[in-house]
Amino acid sequence: MTDWLDILREQAETGAEMAREVPATLANPDISRDQVKKLFAALEQQAEFVEKLRRVLEANDFEPEVLVAAEKLEDRYAELAASAAERLKAMRRADGPAHRQ
Repeated sequence: MTDWLDILREQAETGAEMAREVPATLANPDISRDQVKKLFAALEQQAEFVEKLRRVLEANDFEPEVLVAAEKLEDRYAELAASAAERLKAMRRADGPAHRQ
């Protein structure tokens, strides 16, 4: 049988690591647009996985605190993905026609 709590714990550890690393990665002036796109896609995929995990936990009647932890993790990944999307937008604006003169 799948141990959903272990999966949630592992995901929470990864999420905490990502919360430390992603802002530093996005702040790197040498990061390429392609790298930001890939990071965004990975964060979106992770957010989707955690959303599915949360639904499984809900369906299996886990305690409310477990569900809250899953929701917080889902929010963390969504926020990280949003920060990557914002960085990508900023890169596109910087590369826009006004800067090509």
